[in-house]
Amino acid sequence: MTRRQILALLAVVGICIALYLTLYKFGVIGVLSCSIGSCETVNTSKWSMLLGLPIAAWGLGAYAALLVLAIVGGSESREESVPIAKVLVALAGFSVLFSAWLTYLELFVIHAICIWCVTSAALWVVIFGVCLADLRAVSRVSR
Repeated sequence: MTRRQILALLAVVGICIALYLTLYKFGVIGVLSCSIGSCETVNTSKWSMLLGLPIAAWGLGAYAALLVLAIVGGSESREESVPIAKVLVALAGFSVLFSAWLTYLELFVIHAICIWCVTSAALWVVIFGVCLADLRAVSRVSR
C-alpha cells in the first residue's frame, strides 16, 4: 500500500467521523453515541460553529479535500507529485493546529471532552506524519 493510498484510507475514516458529527449538528441524528466524555456538551457549545457552519462540517471538507488530493496525487508522475505533497503537508499541518486549538477549548473552556473530536485530532496527527513522509520521499525521488 502506498503512502497516498494510506492517506486516502485515513481520509475515509475521517470523513465517517466528521459526517457523523455533522449529521448530529444538523439534527439528523438525535443522540451521539459517546462512551467516553461529554460529546453532546462539546457539540452543542458555542464553539461548535464557525462562520455559520458546524466545526464538523469544516472537518468534513478538510477530509474530503485530503481524499481528493490523495487520489489525484496517486496518479501523478513523480515530478508532478511534489506540489501535491506540499499541499497535503499544508492541509494536514493546518488541521493539526486547528485540532489542537479545539482540544484546548474542550479542556480549558468547555470543560468537556468529545471522544470523536479527540479521535479526529489524533487522526490528523497521523495524517500529518504520513504527509511529511510522503513529501520527503517524493522530494528525494525528484532530485
